[in-house]
Amino acid sequence: MSRDSTEKDTRILRANAAAIADAGEVLRAGGLAAFPTETVYGLGARADDPHAVAALYAAKGRPSFNPLIAHVASLAAAKRLGSFPDAALNLADKFWPGPLTIVVKATSNESVCELARAGLDTVAVRVPSHEVARALLAAVDFAIVAPSANRSGHVSPTTAQHVADDLGGKLDIILDGGPSQGGIESTIVDFSGGTPRLLRSGGIARNEIENFTGPLAAANKDEVSAPGMMASHYAPKAKLRLDASGANASEAYLAFGPIPAAAQDAKKIMNLSSGGNLTEAAANLYAYLRALDASSVEGIAIAPIPGEGLGEAIRDRLARAAAPK
Repeated sequence: MSRDSTEKDTRILRANAAAIADAGEVLRAGGLAAFPTETVYGLGARADDPHAVAALYAAKGRPSFNPLIAHVASLAAAKRLGSFPDAALNLADKFWPGPLTIVVKATSNESVCELARAGLDTVAVRVPSHEVARALLAAVDFAIVAPSANRSGHVSPTTAQHVADDLGGKLDIILDGGPSQGGIESTIVDFSGGTPRLLRSGGIARNEIENFTGPLAAANKDEVSAPGMMASHYAPKAKLRLDASGANASEAYLAFGPIPAAAQDAKKIMNLSSGGNLTEAAANLYAYLRALDASSVEGIAIAPIPGEGLGEAIRDRLARAAAPK
C-alpha cells in the first residue's frame, strides 16, 4: 500500500531529557507531540497557535465544538489564562499539580486561541503532576493543549503503544514514559458561573472536592463545555453490556472482585481489581478495554462497579463507552 503523502514519520522516544527537548522543539514549530500524564497520554499542541490546534483536531478526528484543556506548569501560569475566583484558587492550592481541571472565564485570547476554546468565553486549565509532562511544560514558554492521544471517541490511551496504534503517522513524536498510573482523565470543575459545577467526574473523587466547594451542581443536559461530555465517548468496537453478573461464550468478561460462576464460560476474562480496589480498577480500565476489544469478541460484559469515590468516574466512562455511537 502506498504511503499517504500527509502521513508523518512518527518517532517513539524514551522520555529522557533529549527526547523532551526534541518534543519541545516540535511543539514550538507547530507540530504535535504525545506525552504521558498521571491520567492518560495526551496529544499536545501549542495552545496559542490556531494552525497547530486545527492539526490536532484533524489528527484525532475530533469535532471542533469540543473544547480542549490547556496544560500549564503552575498556578501562576494558570492565572494568566483566566479569572480564578477564590473558591477555584482554594481548590487549585489543594489539588494542583494533579488530575483536576478548572474551568474559568478566559482573560486572554492570545495564550489559548479561540479554536482551542471552541469559541467559548471560558478556558479549561490543568497543572499536571507527571514528571514528563512537567518537564515538557518547563521546556516551552506557552500553554499546551492536550486531549487524550487517541482517535476521537475511542478508548483513551495509557501507554505509548496505544497512542501509536491509534495515531501513528498523524503526529511527530510520542514520548514513552511507561504506563499511566491513574488511568482516568481529570475531574473537571466549572467556576465560570455562580455555583461550582461538576462537568466531568475523574481522578479526584467528588466527595474530596465537595469538602472544599460544598455540593457541586450538575452540568446542563446536552452541554459540551468541556472534554468528555459527549454522550458517546471512550468506546471500543465491541458492544458493552454493563452491570453484568455473567457472560456468554461469545463475550469477554471484565470483572471487578471475585469472578462469578456465570462468567466462567466467557471467551476471555480480565479483572480490573481482584480485590475490589477502585484505584487499581481505574488504572487498568482503558488498557483492559483495549485488550478485550482486540480479542475478537462480540461484546464485553462488565461487572457492576460501585458508584462511590473513583467508581463514579469509572461508571461515567463505561456508560459513555456503551452509549449508541
